[in-house]
Amino acid sequence: MSERTLPRASGLDVARPRPQLLRIHWAELDGTWGFAHDDLEVGEREGWYRPEHRLPGAITVPFPPESAASGVADDRFHDVVWYQREIPWETVREAGLSEERPRLHLRFGAVDYRARVWVGGRLVGEHEGGHVPFGFDITDAVVPGEPVHVAVRAEDRAADVEQPRGKQDWQEDAHVIWYRRTTGIWQPVWLEATPEQHVEGVHFTAEIERGAVSYEISLSRPPASGTRCRIRLLLGEETIGEASAVVTTQRHAGSVVVPRLLNGQDRERLLWSPESPQLVDAIVTVEHEGAPADSVASYLGLRTTGVRDGAFVLNGFPRVLRSVLSQGYWPQSHLAAPSEAALREEVELILALGFDSARVHQKIEDPRFLYWADRLGLMLWGEAPATYRFSATAVERLSREWLAALERDRSHPCIVTWVPMNESWGIQDVAVAPAQQAFARSLVELTRAVDPTRPVISNDGWEHLESDILSVHDYDHDAEAVRARYRDRAAADALRAGTGPAGRRMVLTDTLRSDAPLMLTEFGGIEFHAGRSEAPADSWGYSTASTAAQFEERLGALYDALRGSAVLAGTCYTQLTDTMQETNGLLTEERRPKLPVPVIRAIVRGPQGADRD
Repeated sequence: MSERTLPRASGLDVARPRPQLLRIHWAELDGTWGFAHDDLEVGEREGWYRPEHRLPGAITVPFPPESAASGVADDRFHDVVWYQREIPWETVREAGLSEERPRLHLRFGAVDYRARVWVGGRLVGEHEGGHVPFGFDITDAVVPGEPVHVAVRAEDRAADVEQPRGKQDWQEDAHVIWYRRTTGIWQPVWLEATPEQHVEGVHFTAEIERGAVSYEISLSRPPASGTRCRIRLLLGEETIGEASAVVTTQRHAGSVVVPRLLNGQDRERLLWSPESPQLVDAIVTVEHEGAPADSVASYLGLRTTGVRDGAFVLNGFPRVLRSVLSQGYWPQSHLAAPSEAALREEVELILALGFDSARVHQKIEDPRFLYWADRLGLMLWGEAPATYRFSATAVERLSREWLAALERDRSHPCIVTWVPMNESWGIQDVAVAPAQQAFARSLVELTRAVDPTRPVISNDGWEHLESDILSVHDYDHDAEAVRARYRDRAAADALRAGTGPAGRRMVLTDTLRSDAPLMLTEFGGIEFHAGRSEAPADSWGYSTASTAAQFEERLGALYDALRGSAVLAGTCYTQLTDTMQETNGLLTEERRPKLPVPVIRAIVRGPQGADRD
């Protein structure tokens, strides 16, 4: 395959399901599939996976069956569901199957929570973990020239609180801060053909002070002698770095020198930031003499993050973050986005409201959302969906899924902080239970072992262990009390040493770094029913405004109080949108602003920054 025919990953008009690893040939499998609930769990015994079996219903993939967008719209308890699709041979050819690309892969963006997959009646694989991708080589289960029959059994136990579930309710009806469940397929499904030896994963890390980019390439099998890997880095049409190396291991690592980074006076023009979200294209080619080469397109951002002297640092400079809490939930499609365009529009709206970052809450977000955040300049906090019970099973499940999330997302420049735990969910007794403290610490160290380049928060909100950032959740609606709590260093030290606004100890260790920045990572939550004559019976918020004028006044007062702080390194408003019974968003569920966008932007950015890009 010629490098010239590969798409430029940094300039897609429509984001692909896997935007940092692109090939020319692939085929989308979203759309109408056969569907059935399996409440009696008889499907495997009765052979529902066989090509001759026909499921009675239909569903629109990738929307979960609880949602209206799926066409099923049944949000009662159904722990097991089945999918079925017959793929025409023409679609297989579209995916690129040929003599040069003889291996055919079936890929899933995410299936919640456990999946078993059959092709042509043959079990090709199984996967556990509801927020992360997986795929299987199905070549040996396919008969050339014949339609490909795919069956999927998805299992999502509503009562299983040891599985990472985030905000998905364990009760049949959503209540308080928990939402309707998302079962089964909820991200894209696609086919892809590859050579026998092919690239399975790519990762890039900017090493700006060295004037280089380090890379890791994962291959499908151990390389034959003489296998080589070529990396080209391009800024527009200009090649800014290139390297070629002999590959001797299945996971190959190296570095590419970028001479322009060594010119300290010119470096800024290459760096990624919200003000200048510069992306660098990468072309990765693996080849062996006499064998077809595999070329993939990827991209990266040249930037660094960290903490220093009580500040969050981007590209070596302190920066006060203006964040918003995003649940990533839509009324018609739940955890799945209603369309790829909706993901881009969400990023654009967050930026228009004056925020430069978002904390995606209790969800490992669709990578297409991350792509638009990379492309448009929105910083993100990557957060794990929590379990609700502490046990050895919960430890194993959360650790495995978190590792898979780090593997998928650690090359996205938009992600600037990792949050493996939130508000002691799943470790409710962490203040007194050594085992739970050990788990929280281990997740921090595990994250740092995989990715030492970003700050990590051990337990967002309170009861911190070895966090790089001291984050606090504070829903006090008294602006003057909030102002006093974060006024100066003495106030910050008192907070760190004592009990936080939620009644929990803020720090559980003597080894929290002394220069950990203080951030208010949840606040506000003002309930306001824009455009409604009366509140829904189960609506909920942390405080209430009855008119638009009152909402504006209270929102402005909180932001003014926080702007007076001499120590806060960032804030995160709760929340971006209303979500089911939570009516405390800046926007309605339908993404309609409750105040004019310029008004919200002026409040968030302050009078000096309201009109700045």
